[in-house]
Amino acid sequence: MNALVFVAAALCEIAGCFAFWAVFRLQASPLWLAAGLASLVVFAWLLTLVEVDAAGRAYAVYGGVYVAASIGWLWAVEGVRPDRWDLAGSAIVLLGAAVVLFGPRK
Repeated sequence: MNALVFVAAALCEIAGCFAFWAVFRLQASPLWLAAGLASLVVFAWLLTLVEVDAAGRAYAVYGGVYVAASIGWLWAVEGVRPDRWDLAGSAIVLLGAAVVLFGPRK
């Protein structure tokens, strides 16, 4: 369940931030800002649903998922194919997120 929440949160955050990018960098309609803000609110709410013992740990794990999802967005939405360095970096941060999430704790 956590994995789905992290992925959904990443998509909401990326979409929300991209709405701002579209308005300020691509001259999209300012109406996109309303959708972007709503998406960012859903993102923040979703992170409260993950089952971890501390908010900081949830944010740390989410960071790895966010990086990998951003590379997926790069390809799927922006049409830029990730190179081997994008993919390697994504794999590294996902490995780091897994260590944080699944590391043995007292």
